Amino acid sequence: MTMLMLGVESSCDETAAAVVADGRVMLANVVSSSEQFHKAYGGIVPEIASRKQLEYLLPVCTAALETAGVAPADLTAVAVTHGPGLIGSLVVGLIGAKAFAYVHDLPLIGVNHLEGHLYANWIRLPDDPRPEPMLPALVLVVSGGHAHLVWMQDHGDYRILGRTRDDAPGEALDKAARLLDLGYPGGPAIDWLSREGDPRAIAFPRALLPGTHDFSFSGLKTALAQYLRKTGAGERAPVADIAASFQEAIMTVLVEKLFAAADLLAPAQVVLAGGVAANSRLRALAEARAARDGIPVSLPPRVLCTDNAAMIAAAGYFRALRGEFSEQDLDASASLPLAE
Repeated sequence: MTMLMLGVESSCDETAAAVVADGRVMLANVVSSSEQFHKAYGGIVPEIASRKQLEYLLPVCTAALETAGVAPADLTAVAVTHGPGLIGSLVVGLIGAKAFAYVHDLPLIGVNHLEGHLYANWIRLPDDPRPEPMLPALVLVVSGGHAHLVWMQDHGDYRILGRTRDDAPGEALDKAARLLDLGYPGGPAIDWLSREGDPRAIAFPRALLPGTHDFSFSGLKTALAQYLRKTGAGERAPVADIAASFQEAIMTVLVEKLFAAADLLAPAQVVLAGGVAANSRLRALAEARAARDGIPVSLPPRVLCTDNAAMIAAAGYFRALRGEFSEQDLDASASLPLAE
């Protein structure tokens, strides 16, 4: 019997709802973003984000059900993000999902946002030839707020091997874009501009932190600020070269750390997840290294790298298979860990 999950995601500035069948077939995926309201501030304003969540939540849920052609009675359960993220935004989505589940007598499933990103790799889009990831897998989850290296032994069985000690990759890219006057969000802007630049133009530092699986990118951001401060406008490399060199310093470290861990652990597959997994340079470097080392790599579709509810519904399906349902007293947590 097909299990239909309604997914709800509201951890930051996206308000999303989706319907996914059996954790893999996306029937609807609706996302509304308040990004345009944050651009003037150069970053997310939590109060604005939560107010827009209130405005967008009901319309996106209604649109997801209509697009999928299902009624509430057809659903198996409601899966919702309850952390980590902005607490105000999380509360809006969680309360909405709780109300929907209560009114329609549906089970509720709380999902960790990072777990959702991981399960974007299990969703198959139309004409998508990729097989689903093999386990055990070594997963690199990289986004605006997170950088985690995760050992996934089985579904629901996670061990954090390493994490960022300071800035996350997406955060570093956004800060670099601000220094270079490229606007917000910075990650896509730097990715696009870097295609015209020379990634070897500037030797920005790489913090490999030998002996650990951790990451650090705050020193790289400082190096960029110092470069811009010490060089006059006429002495600097072209902006495209600066962007490409900065991006290269981040992506080469991510790939090096990922495959160094793979050499030690011998996973069946390496997996990328999170918003930064949409970066074209990271994807190219990971595919090239995977081919060189002879290990399969799974890259989620770009449309599912950024925050969405299909990934939450997919994660909810695998939790439902294990009987991991939540009660109506489920709380939102701004710093919910993926694993203890």
